[in-house]
Amino acid sequence: MSHSRIGLAGIRPCRRPIVSLLLPLSLSPIVAGCASVPLEQGNSLTSYEGLTSNNGRLTKAKYRVASSDLGSNTTVYIEPTAVSFAAAQSIRKSSEATLVANVISRALCVGVSDRFEVVDRRENADLVVHATITRIVPTNATVAGLSTATSLGANFVVPVPVPRLPMGLGGLSVEAEATTRDGKQVGAMVWAKGANFVTTNARVSQIGDAYSLAAGFGSDFSKMLVTGKTPFKGFPKIPSAQKIKSGLGGKPKYPACERFGRSPGLVDFAASQVGLPPSWTDKQPAAQGR
Repeated sequence: MSHSRIGLAGIRPCRRPIVSLLLPLSLSPIVAGCASVPLEQGNSLTSYEGLTSNNGRLTKAKYRVASSDLGSNTTVYIEPTAVSFAAAQSIRKSSEATLVANVISRALCVGVSDRFEVVDRRENADLVVHATITRIVPTNATVAGLSTATSLGANFVVPVPVPRLPMGLGGLSVEAEATTRDGKQVGAMVWAKGANFVTTNARVSQIGDAYSLAAGFGSDFSKMLVTGKTPFKGFPKIPSAQKIKSGLGGKPKYPACERFGRSPGLVDFAASQVGLPPSWTDKQPAAQGR
C-alpha cells in the first residue's frame, strides 16, 4: 500500500451542492463538507491479509476479526499507542501527538472492558492490543479560531448551531491489532477518518480534530473485539454503564486503565464548544513503557 505523505494538500472537501449550505442545518446533509483522509498502512501489524474493506461516508477502514479465536480469551493487555515518525513530524509539539495517542489507548482500554478483564502486565494477558497512529492531518488552528469566533458571534444574534468553516479540517489514520500469547492475530484494523464541518467542533490546536476523532477509533476497534464482528454495521447501541461512567471522568472498571488517565468528561465538552485546545483540559500524562 502506498506510503505517500498526507498533508494539508491531501484534504479535499466532500462535494455537495452549494444549496445545501443555504438550507437549515436540520435539513442539510450531515457531511456537507469534510476532510478526506486516505487509508495508510504503517507496517506495524503482523499481517494485512484477509482484511475486509469498509468505505463509509465518514470512516474508511479495512478490518478482520477471528470471532472463533476470541471465545476462549478472557484477559487483555493494552499497550500504549505508538506514534509513527510521519505522524510525529506533522505536528509541531511532540506532546500533542502523544496526547492523541493516549486518548486512543484510553478508549481501547475502556471499550474492551465490556467483555475482557484488562490486566496491567503483558505476561498475564491472553490477548495483547497495540495501535499505531500512522498519520495526523493537522487542523489549521487559525481557521479553527476564526470559525469559533464566527460561531460564537452568530449565536449572540440567532441562538442556533452554526457550522464551522469547511476548510483547514484535520484528520487521523490509525492501525491496530490484537494477538494471542503465541502471536496469532485475532483482530486487525486499518482506519482513517477526517473531521467534518458540522459535527466536529473547531478547536484552536493543530491536533484539535485528531483529538476529537481518536476516541472514535478506540471505540470501533474495541467494539469489534467485544462483539466479534464488524463495528460498521447495524444501529448504534446504548453505551454500557461502565463506558458512561468512564466517559464522564469516573473511575474505570479495571485499575489497569488508570495508567492512561481519566477522561476530562464534561469539562472538555464545554471547552470544545468554545474552541479551547485539548491540552487545556486533558492534563493526564501519557502512559510510558510497554
